[in-house]
Amino acid sequence: MYEEFFRMQHTPFARDIPVADLYNSEILNDIVGRLTYAADRQLFAVVTSDAGCGKSTLIRRFVASLPKDQYITLYLSDSKLTPRWLYKGLLDQLGIESRFYRGDAKRQFQKEVELIRLIQHKKAVIILDEAHLLDKETLEEFRFLLNYQFDSTSPTALVLVGQNELWDDKLRLRRYAAICQRIDMRCTIPHLDRAETERYIRAHMSYAGCDSDVFTDKAIDEVYRVSTGIARIINRVCEKSLMYAFQCLL
Repeated sequence: MYEEFFRMQHTPFARDIPVADLYNSEILNDIVGRLTYAADRQLFAVVTSDAGCGKSTLIRRFVASLPKDQYITLYLSDSKLTPRWLYKGLLDQLGIESRFYRGDAKRQFQKEVELIRLIQHKKAVIILDEAHLLDKETLEEFRFLLNYQFDSTSPTALVLVGQNELWDDKLRLRRYAAICQRIDMRCTIPHLDRAETERYIRAHMSYAGCDSDVFTDKAIDEVYRVSTGIARIINRVCEKSLMYAFQCLL
């Protein structure tokens, strides 16, 4: 449709843009660098943002930045995740059938992580997405998961990713103090400002192979006003704008 009309080689605001072509803001670059440090040192990190601000994009960039010969990445995204299914999901990704009882599965997972470290000479990185939806029992399990060799070392790096309520409505509460004290790093993805919104749009249009300035300064002002700098909304507004422009110019 509009791609051919505007002589584009790719769809500019699609969800499946290759990692190498994603817009690189200074803030996201900084957070990826911090998470890479957390992966190397096997730390506990928490990443939060408002919905649509780029958590999934950040995860994709972070995972792509980790050398495959040095790291094994385990990713889970399940709002109903229980401690038992946590270990089952992690073991499934390692190609291992989980034992039924949680304690057995936990020891099984810890053993596999130890083999990864000693035999494969790799570091494990666990990423749990949509963590703001997890209940207290599952969040508490992370404390026991990270408690290793009398709390002297961590068997894995752990990255919790969720909306801002993960921190504002959960982890800051007194009943989560034991978890909060173990957090080594906290990162927040902000909304894009007006200048970054323009760079974001132009980067996506450049990826599409569109050389002409389809979006004027006034159009970008309006996109920023409507989206308030939320990347997901920027994508939708820009996509609809291109579609309507194509229909009107036919």
